[in-house]
Amino acid sequence: MDPITAATLAALAGGIGSEAGRHAWQGLTALVRRPFQRGSAQGTEEDGPSQISSGELEAAALQNDPTDPLRAQALATALGVRAALDGEFRALLEEWQRQSEPKPSGGVAHNSVGNAHDSTVVQGQSFSGPFTMHMTRNSAASGRE
Repeated sequence: MDPITAATLAALAGGIGSEAGRHAWQGLTALVRRPFQRGSAQGTEEDGPSQISSGELEAAALQNDPTDPLRAQALATALGVRAALDGEFRALLEEWQRQSEPKPSGGVAHNSVGNAHDSTVVQGQSFSGPFTMHMTRNSAASGRE
């Protein structure tokens, strides 16, 4: 599993990236709220409470101040440690990462220009605002009419 970077977490916590970013952050916070599956590597309850963070406190702290790089790093570390100790959490976190990856926007465009020897061809995508073209004919093209 690729580690989740602090910068990615800070961007998600700050709501950067539109509705998809907010949805990804909500998915992550729901994931860290899941019960921590205490593995044998952490000891037993008789050893006292675990000192391993679920990531909940770090996520809340980062959401309160998404510009703080230390809070982002604390959450990234908590997620990494928890993923190392909790196989179920690791699998869910990997799935969350796959679903949260940015998707290419727009579709695939296929353009075909046929016989355009004496024509002007303009191609583009997502034009906004006024679009004006001023065209003049050169003397060689005007003699062909």
